[in-house]
Amino acid sequence: RVGEAGSKANVTQTIQVTMKETDDGKMLFTPATMQFRKGQTVKLRIKNIGELDHEFVLDEQAKNTEHRAVMEKFPEMEHDNPNAIRLAPGESGEIVWKFTNGGSFEFACLVPGHYDAGMHGALNVAAK
Repeated sequence: RVGEAGSKANVTQTIQVTMKETDDGKMLFTPATMQFRKGQTVKLRIKNIGELDHEFVLDEQAKNTEHRAVMEKFPEMEHDNPNAIRLAPGESGEIVWKFTNGGSFEFACLVPGHYDAGMHGALNVAAK
């Protein structure tokens, strides 16, 4: 498990994340990788600066792969999970998250076609 919803009072770091598509058809997050420590609570401030709806889902890679397959069948699926947010163009939002386990995880946009266009990144949580 990647962690759990965190408390704003415990946030030790805030990361600005942008989501967009490029003129050559790629879709990406900035930053493209993230590094945290086990036990750390972070605030991810996420802004969609692109022209399409995008989402940010923080999970284990295998779970994102499963979720992506479901999204291909139900592309308008809404998420009500503390580890995910869907934003229309120009919208901003945030996720406050506590990393309870060390390991390698992933953040991704699971809107059909977006992952394949490059919209995912590695997230590593150091055990100490």
